[in-house]
Amino acid sequence: MATEEETETVSPLDNVMEDIRQELVRRVAADDRDLNRDIYDALEDE
Repeated sequence: MATEEETETVSPLDNVMEDIRQELVRRVAADDRDLNRDIYDALEDE
């Protein structure tokens, strides 16, 4: 039985979109940390 290898080509647009996604995740995480700083600080003090 022959199997066909799936190869996915990555375009420059895919690379840019991935960079944007990573930056958005980083910003959302940073904003979450800032908004909930008192919770994070309390957890560190335990």
